[in-house]
Amino acid sequence: MTASLGSTGSPGSTLASAVPQGEARRRRGADLIVKSNLLLVFLGLCVVASLLAPQFLTGRNIANLLQQSSLTGIVAIGMTMVVLTAGIDLSVGSVAAFGGMTIALLLGSGVPVLPAILISVAAGAVFGAFMGGMSAYLSLPSFMTTLAGLTAIRGLTYLLTDGKPAEAGGSEAFQLLGGGFIGYVPIVGVIFVAITVLAALVLRGTTFGEYVYAVGSNKEAARLSGLPVRGVITTVFAVSGALAALAGVLLTSRLTVGQPTAFNGLELDAIAAVVLGGTNLFGGRGGVFGTFVAVLLLSVLRNLCNLLGLGSFFQMVVTGLILLVALVLNMLIERRGARA
Repeated sequence: MTASLGSTGSPGSTLASAVPQGEARRRRGADLIVKSNLLLVFLGLCVVASLLAPQFLTGRNIANLLQQSSLTGIVAIGMTMVVLTAGIDLSVGSVAAFGGMTIALLLGSGVPVLPAILISVAAGAVFGAFMGGMSAYLSLPSFMTTLAGLTAIRGLTYLLTDGKPAEAGGSEAFQLLGGGFIGYVPIVGVIFVAITVLAALVLRGTTFGEYVYAVGSNKEAARLSGLPVRGVITTVFAVSGALAALAGVLLTSRLTVGQPTAFNGLELDAIAAVVLGGTNLFGGRGGVFGTFVAVLLLSVLRNLCNLLGLGSFFQMVVTGLILLVALVLNMLIERRGARA
């Protein structure tokens, strides 16, 4: 009997143990609020937008919003994978323009649609793999290699047609790829969602995804553990290049013309979405779902400003302030993670 009473413990000890459990629940609730800050801000912004601009919730406006954000979103998904390895890709805008011009020239030369798409996307992957390989195998900062790529690839894009637009032509099916709809849902939006889900599955459900996070967390530790650090870095840059070129293909599909001046400043929009989405610029922490929500949030913000008749300068100020708030909230998440 004595042993039985001793094993159950006293009422005082039970009460003492209940206090830490309640505190732990409060901490978990606070952490959940902090980590879900972006989604809460997005939902709150949608509510505000619907109140300030009743036309915001119309099917046409939402479809337009999704169509406009999808190209940046596709590029931002690739950028997220690069940033997770503690890299940066400043060449995505130039690669996207090159991809759009390449498919326009191929289709104009009579190449079938599918091979033309594959060649254009493969060209982007080659550019990305080359810059990523330079960074990985020569220990060059990715900032410098991709900055050089930004200039060189943009120049090469201009050289393709001496800086002039190129008529794409192509079949009606190709034009639907970037400009078609399934009901009110743009096809390019479906592609954006599919790429986001696929990237999330790769990052969270495969060995390669584990390698990406490990390399971003500590390259030297990953190398000493036998991980193919250089191969991982080269691969994520190839993926980023391929997705950038795909965005260019989709824009050409919608416009039916390749524009060598397209996507100027795209790299800044992609990086902004990645940072706003909570991915650590030093690598090892973050994910594509945060980037997905961030792309939509920035698109809603710009769309609301347009509906209210506010100028682009005002949009830049507001976007900068939101990014600053996001950085502060991400810092809070990092500190909570360090104390845990």
